[in-house]
Amino acid sequence: MRDLEERVRRAVSRFWRTRASQSRRREHVGDRGARSAITGGRQMDGFIQLVHGLLIEAGTPPGSVKIGARVTLPGWFRAEKSWDFAVVHGGELIAAVEFKSQIGPSFGNNFNNRTEEALGSATDLWAAFREGAFSPSSRPVLGYLMLVEDTPRSRAPVSIMEPHFAAFRDFHGASYCDRYRILVEKLIRDRLYDAACLLLAARTARPPGAFTEPHPELTFRRFMTPLLARVRTITQ
Repeated sequence: MRDLEERVRRAVSRFWRTRASQSRRREHVGDRGARSAITGGRQMDGFIQLVHGLLIEAGTPPGSVKIGARVTLPGWFRAEKSWDFAVVHGGELIAAVEFKSQIGPSFGNNFNNRTEEALGSATDLWAAFREGAFSPSSRPVLGYLMLVEDTPRSRAPVSIMEPHFAAFRDFHGASYCDRYRILVEKLIRDRLYDAACLLLAARTARPPGAFTEPHPELTFRRFMTPLLARVRTITQ
């Protein structure tokens, strides 16, 4: 994975350019505010293309990589779920990945929605796997990548409502950046996901596309390691 940091930086830069372009386009037709960028979609395409390229470089057959509308997988609690990215080879599910982002100014409700979404998607897929939906697949690699806007607001401590019972101590004094770090770490610890990455990036960072990785176990390189190891089983 040569020049990996630079390639991730380009994906982050593309993320911000895409959001800015979508905001201008939506505002031109009357879809105002932060929602204008959210409804546009495609902000994470740079990351999707980066992972796609790394898997192809590792020898994954191009036809086995599924992106966009081609990535609908069966669930157990629902009929199907659209994933951002999957590798399907020889009738087996090799990997499935979600690419998500969280941008201000509203972090509260969106954090809860992202948490429930991440938990629900993984729980549903593993239940479907348990019930043989992907048979004869061996256990696939499930991946999750989250990009969070690095701002004073996302780094400020968040108060906790505890009217009846105390929250776990790791949430006390935690910002939304901290909460995302806690979330993604626990997703890995509880084996809901096998590969995970958390990136923080400021909208006006210099140089463009600059990012930080706040947890040594949740870097992009570590995110790619189990994905590459799994796809190599189909290229040998």
